[in-house]
Amino acid sequence: MRRLLAVQNVACETLGTLEDMFRSDGFEIEKISAQIDPVPVTTKGFDAVVILGGPMAVYDNLPHLMREQDLIKDAIKNNTPLLGVCLGSQLIAQAAGGRVYRGKKKEIGWYSVYVTPASSNDIFRGVIDKTIGVFQWHGDTYDLPTNAKILAYSDIYPQAFRVGSAVGLQFHLEVDRHLIESWMHAYGAEVDAEKINRESLLPSQSDLEGLSKRCKTVYNNFTKVLK
Repeated sequence: MRRLLAVQNVACETLGTLEDMFRSDGFEIEKISAQIDPVPVTTKGFDAVVILGGPMAVYDNLPHLMREQDLIKDAIKNNTPLLGVCLGSQLIAQAAGGRVYRGKKKEIGWYSVYVTPASSNDIFRGVIDKTIGVFQWHGDTYDLPTNAKILAYSDIYPQAFRVGSAVGLQFHLEVDRHLIESWMHAYGAEVDAEKINRESLLPSQSDLEGLSKRCKTVYNNFTKVLK
């Protein structure tokens, strides 16, 4: 049985809709809470790794985030497929030699991102539209290392990239309404501080359908080497 390591940095940021996709394909999922459980620094024994989001900053150099970067370096060295979402993508950027820092503007809510031509034979293979709608919740951004391949970008930030076997997504394709509502509760103070209309964060049915379709495409492209 193929084994997936899912690294959670905070309880409310989970695999979301990705979990059912991995389980439907027969993956055994080992979940760890990075702030509590030991974070392995090697991918040995796992076929793939997903590192999820969280409100902490990469540049705070917290011990568990440092260990996650060691895990990322090992994944790239050993060509183990690794997907980093939001904070996970920022950790990949820094571990690979880039720089993570506070952005000039937070992106929280529904945004459009542009997929690059390079992505058509990568994580967005099969996506016909040049612009896709995604859900965002981040304040930090990154300058990517020179060996990174940019796969998507927004009007102000890089949004998706690949370094070797590691793919970083700054945005969230894995969310559903329940997950978004849980974040609105957990991060309510941030929503209020940014003067964001809470209703604007809630997805329409078409939002969810589009997100689910994109998530499935990314999942299939990410796992195709494991099938």
